[in-house]
Amino acid sequence: MTDYSKLLIADQGQEAHSILLLDQAHYHKWYVDQPEKTRNLLDAQSFKGAPSEIAIINDTNSWNVVYGIDDIDNPSPWCLAAAPPKLPTAHYRVSIFGRESKDLEDIALGWLLSHYMFDTYLSKSEPKKQHILLSKDIVMIDKIVMQAEATALVRNMVNTPPIDMGPNNIEKEAEKVAKKHKADFSVIRGDELETGYPLIHAVGMAAMRAHEPRLIELKWGDNNHPRIAIIGKGISFDTGGLDIKSATGMRLMKKDMGGAAHALALTDLIMKSHLPVRLHMLIPAAENAISGNALRPGDVIKSRKGIQVEIHNTDAEGRLILADTFTKAAESEPELMIDFATLTGAARIALGPDLPAFFSNDDAMAQSMLKAGQENYDPLWQLPLWQGYNDMLASDIADISNAGGSFAGSITAALFLQNFVEDDIKWGHFDTFAWRPAALPGRPKGGEALGLRAAYHYLSKQYPTR
Repeated sequence: MTDYSKLLIADQGQEAHSILLLDQAHYHKWYVDQPEKTRNLLDAQSFKGAPSEIAIINDTNSWNVVYGIDDIDNPSPWCLAAAPPKLPTAHYRVSIFGRESKDLEDIALGWLLSHYMFDTYLSKSEPKKQHILLSKDIVMIDKIVMQAEATALVRNMVNTPPIDMGPNNIEKEAEKVAKKHKADFSVIRGDELETGYPLIHAVGMAAMRAHEPRLIELKWGDNNHPRIAIIGKGISFDTGGLDIKSATGMRLMKKDMGGAAHALALTDLIMKSHLPVRLHMLIPAAENAISGNALRPGDVIKSRKGIQVEIHNTDAEGRLILADTFTKAAESEPELMIDFATLTGAARIALGPDLPAFFSNDDAMAQSMLKAGQENYDPLWQLPLWQGYNDMLASDIADISNAGGSFAGSITAALFLQNFVEDDIKWGHFDTFAWRPAALPGRPKGGEALGLRAAYHYLSKQYPTR
């Protein structure tokens, strides 16, 4: 596993190669002031300052780098992410043309995550190059390293095959985080769920012998601080149940525990940052399998809250395990509840793979969350909790159906969940993909944290450390 703390370190004046960041709008102004030898080197490398273009400039004693980015006034976290794979192993010091100094927070995250690799299952893998970035901002170093580690945790968990990321493995990952921060940790497993968490039990029943379902809980913080709950959907693999998915639809279902990975990574960030909250993290973990005792379309299950749920579709199982978990979380009376779930294909059809759908019952929270996403290059898009669509969830024989048909699938899923949220609790729901289908600099194909940093920065502003 990559040690990101070794890739972003304090600048104490040690020897390093400089990286000058330019954009095309300012390139000519810089170019004309360079010595003829430098201009000749730039011309020989056809460097014009376009994004991700790189040129090596030799001087008497060493060599340095000139690198093109989109906009020197608004550098994104990913603007430098394509550089490390093109550079030799060394120490580097970054500057931006026309600016005396620049907080590296805007660009250091992409630098670190460009070193991410998931090679656990490769018989042979290339040695990891170490490109070390220097910074004089010690506080920033810790902050960015934490975010890189949290992102890598999500990626690693989602990338891991379901044979090694079942409910028991999700539990082990959560326990590691709990032990690291000396948090309280508990788990309810198997048939113990039947009376208290009937929806979780019903979903996980078909895989009971091989992969017991469970409810994983972590508690941390001062009881005098505001209570918040972080929840993540942990379906370790999703066949669709008796409403079975196609082979194509099932291929990526190892990522259906992506919500759990996000919740665990956010929990780790909260505790590392010592945010003044009383934290309650809950992960319902199960495999949605097929067997003789599998949940059936037409079954009616009484939830922990007492709401009778008719099963319209067994492939709408994530909202079921979340429903009982929401009820448990609400019993501690948190002022805020955030959940992450790879919940609906409808959200992906509407917004594509990069843009999580976000729902909230509180307009001020929604606007602050969207702003946090925009400011930290972790964008979200708010969809409405349109109450007019509640009729789509009507059941002829029970209080509610677990699915609303082919229209507005992500909205009806969120509306289903809202039935299990108390009115006095602020609630934010991320319908995230947790996957990147095509690689970008610093963002390889595979598991991805989408909405994680938005939520973290939102919480950091709502509950600032003193």
